[in-house]
Amino acid sequence: MKLQNYACGKWQEGTGEGKALLNAINGELVAEASSAGLDFGEMLEYGRTKGKALRDMTFHERGRMLKALALHLLTKKEAYYALSAATGATRADSWIDIEGGIGNLFANASLRRQFPDLPFYVDGETVPSSKNGNFIGHHIMVPKKGVAVHINAFNFPIWGMLEKVAVNWMAGMPAVVKPATVTSFLTELVVKDIIESGILPEGSLQLICGSANGILDYVDSQDVVTFTGSASTGQMLKSHPNIVGKSVPFNMEADSLNSSALGLDVKPGMPEFDLFVKEIRKEITAKAGQRCTCIRRAFVPADLLEDVQLALAAQLQKTSIGDPSVEGVRMGSLAGYSQRDEVRERVLELASEQEIVYGDLDQVTVVGADSKKGAFISPIVMLNNDPHNKTKVHSVEAFGPVTSLMPYTDTADLIDLVNMGQGSLCASIATADDDVATEFVMGTASHHGRILVLNERSAQESTGHGSPLATLVHGGPGRAGGGEEMGGKRGVMHYMQRTAIQGSPTTLTKITKVFQPGSEQPESDKHVFQKHFEELEVGDTVFTHKRTITEGDIVNFANVSWDHFYAHTDVTSLDGTIFEERVAHGYFILSAAAGLFVDPGKGPVLLNYGLEDCRFTKPVYAGATIGVRFTVKEKIDQEKRDEEDIAKGIVKFYVDVYDETGETVAVATILTMVKKLDQS
Repeated sequence: MKLQNYACGKWQEGTGEGKALLNAINGELVAEASSAGLDFGEMLEYGRTKGKALRDMTFHERGRMLKALALHLLTKKEAYYALSAATGATRADSWIDIEGGIGNLFANASLRRQFPDLPFYVDGETVPSSKNGNFIGHHIMVPKKGVAVHINAFNFPIWGMLEKVAVNWMAGMPAVVKPATVTSFLTELVVKDIIESGILPEGSLQLICGSANGILDYVDSQDVVTFTGSASTGQMLKSHPNIVGKSVPFNMEADSLNSSALGLDVKPGMPEFDLFVKEIRKEITAKAGQRCTCIRRAFVPADLLEDVQLALAAQLQKTSIGDPSVEGVRMGSLAGYSQRDEVRERVLELASEQEIVYGDLDQVTVVGADSKKGAFISPIVMLNNDPHNKTKVHSVEAFGPVTSLMPYTDTADLIDLVNMGQGSLCASIATADDDVATEFVMGTASHHGRILVLNERSAQESTGHGSPLATLVHGGPGRAGGGEEMGGKRGVMHYMQRTAIQGSPTTLTKITKVFQPGSEQPESDKHVFQKHFEELEVGDTVFTHKRTITEGDIVNFANVSWDHFYAHTDVTSLDGTIFEERVAHGYFILSAAAGLFVDPGKGPVLLNYGLEDCRFTKPVYAGATIGVRFTVKEKIDQEKRDEEDIAKGIVKFYVDVYDETGETVAVATILTMVKKLDQS
């Protein structure tokens, strides 16, 4: 069977003889892959052109699209598990790849609540740029008008794709995915289901099974290229003349020499000791150690080195290796023979400076399979007794079930050794002492994209050393590539262009669809609390009646709230303060403002559920008269949870409280839930 590429809206087999892709467990042919005959330039132009449909969708529409796709793929997952075994993965390994990848779709779908129901995003706060407030600045972020080109590694053929495309789709950008050829048969199966679902706009996803050599010749400044794999390959791609010449954004997530440490405070018998050993065992056996976050360097207080070595060996001895379909097998094979050969070469290179204390490069006992026919390798534990001078361990990575144990003297020494990895995706420390944790984090954060502190308190819920989360940054400095993936809302912005816009507040209100202070405020024809969601316009304003604040108001609020702060209650204590006399509570001013702007009659407003950006900008004394300019600031649509749910949206109102001089004394944004006219 020859794999198909999905290019320019149709499935195409590559011409000529394809590369044979073998079952990593038994060596049998799974498929052939070829991309010969594909026009990469045409594919990118197709994506840019068809991508308009995705760019024109709002964040909420894109989020609902991702959720629908995630739900659809979950119904297909058993087929993915069945084929994933051919990559050498156990069911547990495949869970990370399959359901972890689908989980990324769900996580990014939920981000829609952090974005407006618009195709673009208004970033940050208004920047006043003139004395009288008639000229302001702001930032907006719009989808790039290009294609995200994802060049992925072999170890996670599903997760590696979905964790990236979920983010660029949420941003409104289409993608071309180039999985590593050796496991591309699994990626192809998932892409077929995605395309057949019809959930995505055409052009949102294209697939290259086989070589993508030459594709970087066609990228331009509106495209984004991401790469996951070896540091050397990534650096070569990053320096491509077209990438450099056109300033094409390039995000690199490279394999790195991640580390884990046992804190100085930990002794055998403590939960943290067992957690440390368990985490190393898990990391080098899950996916047969083929994870970019795998623990390659394990640092142990010098006097506990033998204890850790024996405990780890005992754990590994219990790990059954073989055919993932056999009950009880906990570790499968590497993804292919070339991967096995490369791991052996790297281990031999490391062995020139350090000793193998567990495992055998030449033989491994397997269950339900032939170790000679499959890409099997034994877990390998090495011991480096002088990591400051025997330094290959800090620069050579064996991308398989391999780790090295090393001693350290104190936390300062540990920090120096960990940072010798020249930049890593992640590090972890097992410690019950928060002072040790603090020193370690502060000393190593500059060299890492993520740090896990593991102890008994967090162990039950911790995702572990090797598990990046969709809502947190995945990446690292230096050798790790200097890039960022995922990262929640932050990750989405990598596929968007941030642009500074300048003009009058009224003009920027029109552009951003968000009320800008100083903008024109047309008076609403009726109270805004009597308007349904669809009837409200950004800028609609109610100018309230006024109220004079009295001494009795201040005293009564102090008694009701129990807030007897001296500035509100004791005029004899005001010397040396900014206050001239007894000052009204800020929260009373806000409450009084609510009494002015709230329309008491029943209407479309269902509830008030929040307050944002509240500021008290000028003291209010007894005798001051306040009024409110109450303005529709922003509208956010909401989807119905079910057929019985009320159709509604979120409306943010800008509350500007001013005194008899016209000066603002308090500002806030209130969040209300407003019923729609159309309940369908």
